[in-house]
Amino acid sequence: MTRHIENESRRRFLKGSAGLTLALYMPWSMAQGTGSDGTNGAVETQDFEANAFLRIDEDNNVTVIAKHLEMGQGTYTGLATLVAEELDADWSQVQVESAPADASRYNNLHWGPNQGTGGSSAIANSWEQLRQAGATARAMLVTAAAQQWQVPAEEITVEKGVVKHSASNNEASFGELASAAAGLPVPSDVALKDPADFTLIGKRIPRQDSADKSTGRAVFTQDIHLPDMLTAVVAHPPRFGAKAGSFDATKAREVKGVVDVVEIPSGVAVLARDTWSAKKGRDALSVEWDEADAFTLGSEQILERFQALAESPGTVAEQRGDVEATLSEAAQTLDATYDMPYLAHAAMEPLNCVIQLTDEGCEVWNGDQMQTYDQSVLAELFGLEPQQVRINTLYAGGSFGRRAAKKADYILETAHIVKAIDGRAPVKLVWLREDDMRAGNYRPMFHHRLWAGLDEQGQLVGWRHRLVGQSVAEGSPFEAMIQDEIDPTSVEGASNLPYAIANFQVELHTPSDIGVPVQWWRSVGSSHTAFSTECFIDELATETEKDPVAWRLEMLAEHPRHAAVLKLAAEKAGWESPLAENEDGGRRGRGVAVHESFNSYVAQVAEVSVSDDGQVRVDRVICAVDCGIAVNPDVVKAQVEGSIGFALTAVLYGEITLTEGKVDQSNFHDYQPLRIGAMPSIEVHIVPSAEAPTGIGEPPVPPLAPAVANAIFAATGQRIRRLPLGDQLAS
Repeated sequence: MTRHIENESRRRFLKGSAGLTLALYMPWSMAQGTGSDGTNGAVETQDFEANAFLRIDEDNNVTVIAKHLEMGQGTYTGLATLVAEELDADWSQVQVESAPADASRYNNLHWGPNQGTGGSSAIANSWEQLRQAGATARAMLVTAAAQQWQVPAEEITVEKGVVKHSASNNEASFGELASAAAGLPVPSDVALKDPADFTLIGKRIPRQDSADKSTGRAVFTQDIHLPDMLTAVVAHPPRFGAKAGSFDATKAREVKGVVDVVEIPSGVAVLARDTWSAKKGRDALSVEWDEADAFTLGSEQILERFQALAESPGTVAEQRGDVEATLSEAAQTLDATYDMPYLAHAAMEPLNCVIQLTDEGCEVWNGDQMQTYDQSVLAELFGLEPQQVRINTLYAGGSFGRRAAKKADYILETAHIVKAIDGRAPVKLVWLREDDMRAGNYRPMFHHRLWAGLDEQGQLVGWRHRLVGQSVAEGSPFEAMIQDEIDPTSVEGASNLPYAIANFQVELHTPSDIGVPVQWWRSVGSSHTAFSTECFIDELATETEKDPVAWRLEMLAEHPRHAAVLKLAAEKAGWESPLAENEDGGRRGRGVAVHESFNSYVAQVAEVSVSDDGQVRVDRVICAVDCGIAVNPDVVKAQVEGSIGFALTAVLYGEITLTEGKVDQSNFHDYQPLRIGAMPSIEVHIVPSAEAPTGIGEPPVPPLAPAVANAIFAATGQRIRRLPLGDQLAS
């Protein structure tokens, strides 16, 4: 089957579309999140951003324009729900399409003047914006009906896509009123619903993308087939920092279907009529790699460097009180180290991209996560203006941060191939699983060292946390986040530890001589800081002979949302009740952890069984989450379940290792994903909330590892201080 996806140009769309299209104006200060006076929220400003989010046609279709990427997390459903709720649309008439790459209208309000998806921000930053879009459209439809029927607008009701005036027995669909509404002025101020009146928000409604994904109608990058398109597979150097010295393409060109072989900055590309021919051509290549600048250390040597750095003080990221004096005078001090490896994103869909040069500029088909940045780097490479780079954002089969490539690596690789063949044909770049696994951009390896001081009553009075690891913000579009040598994503979850500790210090070492490319990974810094902090808190509770839940609650008096999820998870887990024994023997244990990330609060209780030969099975995970208003509880539950499976993969097996600079893993046989038989029973409990929605795609990941590690200790008395678990408990 051949698909050629061709979107209408913006001008032709606006000129030829019959119906109602809305442009909403949002103050620039809302895009910044913090006003110039340092306060949160909107402040008075002269600047406005125009954003078009809704189209209603004469056929009664309600189309929501989604500015965020749908990569499996339910974004399309959530965004459409916000609009449909205020519009009072019938869910069956709502559909979603991706917005064009245009930051002037579709910027992420949490990212300033940039369009993109990440940081679990899609629903959070669209909460009021898209509700206003729906409410504004509703007001215009009501006004159009009032004018046609010559009745007061306040007597008109809207329910499930039907506009009614009961007294005159008039009613009309949105489609019937769309043209009239389109000619009306856009109201500058509309009232939003009271949450008590919600009919869609907070309810379980079907996902927008499920049917198309189930039937194969959903379009991913691999589904794009353009006339005369070539497929490219690239031979990459075996070590980071190496490059092609020379190559012999004679045998590659002899492979049937191979059309061309070209050198590009990242390696040697083989172009063919199909993926299999391109792969066979690449296999036939003979390449001599120039490794003069290659990185050649192995994982063990990297860790040794990190451990050595941790022996000396780092740059202070957060400080209160006098930690040095407190630790030296404490009645008891404890210390521990924790190690986390490099981790691959390993999304279901490996990286891919389609690029075509046209008379107008450059056109891209991709599950694009950072449209504005990708537009800019492609424009620079091709000598174009950013607006000449047209990005068609498609579905993505997962990302976990990888498609937000901080140097646009795979997108630029496609562009370099197109440029190398002088743009004579569109090119689809295909990365095989091995390419994806060995390309770097991993979750960084981190080494943590912690010290704690207890007074004579067993109270925690001093805390020092020293972290060593690479920066993910360095070299990224968000590099400006780094202030005073501190990448805040390296220490998040550690520098804002919620426990009441009077003397507190967090330090960071960021080595600059490690040549392994790193990038954000699902839950970013919290993916490793929660493990070290929540495991160490548990160790301290044991040392003071305190119940782990009760001791945490004592120190969370000023953090009620943390405390609430912790109490709920413990209650639902039956924390006070002993675990039933396994029928097949072995030891059982229960562990707990609580963590906040992306403004959401999550507590988890894990129940594990450990066999006599040290095999660990996670039986049950009870999760309590406070993510503000749950726009769609079913999607929230699905994200929690998926996050726990994702995190458990990392706990049990996840590890990227290097030997003399070469990545050891290549596919799922040696970078093992969690199998369905190892998936625990999961219970999700959502805290009722009137707060605005916050993140949900990432926050359930961090607490899982410490909850499991603490449960293993409860079962065996053995502390787990490095991941993955592997065979650490083997007898």
